[in-house]
Amino acid sequence: MLKAIGVSSLEELLSQVPQELRNSRFDLPPAMGEMELSAHMNSLAGKNSRLVNFAGGGAYEHFVPSAVKALVSRGEFATAYTPYQAEASQGTLQAIYEYQSTICALFEMDAANASLYDGSTALAEAVKAAMRITGKNKIAVSAAINPQYLATLRTYFAPLPDVTFEEIACPLGVMDPASMAQAAKDAACIVAATPNYFGCIEDTDAIAAAAKAAGALFIAIVNPASLGVLNAPGAFGADIAVAEGQPLGNALAYGGPYLGVFACKKEHMRHIPGRICGITKDLDGKRAFVLTLQAREQHIRREKAASNICSNEALCALAATIYCALLGPEGLKELGELNVENAHVAAQKIAALKSFRLKYDKPFFNEFVVECPCDAAALRDALAKEEGILPGIALDKKSLLVCVTETRTHADIEALVNALRKHSNA
Repeated sequence: MLKAIGVSSLEELLSQVPQELRNSRFDLPPAMGEMELSAHMNSLAGKNSRLVNFAGGGAYEHFVPSAVKALVSRGEFATAYTPYQAEASQGTLQAIYEYQSTICALFEMDAANASLYDGSTALAEAVKAAMRITGKNKIAVSAAINPQYLATLRTYFAPLPDVTFEEIACPLGVMDPASMAQAAKDAACIVAATPNYFGCIEDTDAIAAAAKAAGALFIAIVNPASLGVLNAPGAFGADIAVAEGQPLGNALAYGGPYLGVFACKKEHMRHIPGRICGITKDLDGKRAFVLTLQAREQHIRREKAASNICSNEALCALAATIYCALLGPEGLKELGELNVENAHVAAQKIAALKSFRLKYDKPFFNEFVVECPCDAAALRDALAKEEGILPGIALDKKSLLVCVTETRTHADIEALVNALRKHSNA
């Protein structure tokens, strides 16, 4: 097998795995009884600190109505898998169909699949689709997308030496138009996020025009919680839109499981990874739900498969569906407005502090970058340890990415501002 895949040894095969993760010996304590184990776990849980959270960067703290957890916890829904026996799985298939319909409505796109692992793998699958559609191997990608998404992209395409990446500079927080036009030449796609990783809202009309002029596809990464107040990907000309669905009714949960959202225009539907659930009629003429498109390697010839992703996050997708149904269009709009209001109040108050300033003078949704007068990581650690506040994500020596959602009160914002003043002598 090693010879067939082109490596000389198991050590070479595992070379990308950090050495500390390849230790086959684990220092595990002796086994415990149920009562002792429960007491031990409660003791460990008691060490956790609950911080007032102003961190985002792709994972966002939103209020999740209790009805969401109550409904997704029902036994008939407690699975993350796509059902293969339609005759025994009508409820789950209907839930997936409703999820797809919800995403199409929210994104204003023609088709959506039954979900993927997370936002980063959704993006990687979107880029693969763009390369198949255009026949090109160059990827033009904004330097202001989530760095974890970029790392996933590079990992996906590392074995393919003919695939090239060209990052589009964002010196002012959004993509530079000249750099974008240059990068789009001979590219399969332009990949851009709006709001981007710095919180800034990109000029999506300009991106769509640049992609069309270059014969490339426009792949948009969006925050679904923003779509109550910002234009949907279908409205601003995206060919494929992806997102992390965690903000839609899913908890932070230490990083997962999350939900990869993938939607596209009708002409690209055959390139959707995974599967699509559709509605039909049974022999008696009654409504029935089935898997209508399954362009993955388990169902068609491997060389024609759009993807080898073999599962989806159906339970997280169900949570997103219930969340959107509970809020409705007006609730999603109110959610967006609260995020915009809170974030802008916080930004104005922080920028008024001595030696603090907003790094980018661009419109933003619920995140923004603050330039600090001191070491950003040290400031973050000091606030977390001494004030019980997580003020954001340290991007570099002086920059702090701050996120303010509807869960933060004006008292929380005042506490953040006072803590920044105290620990920076501002």
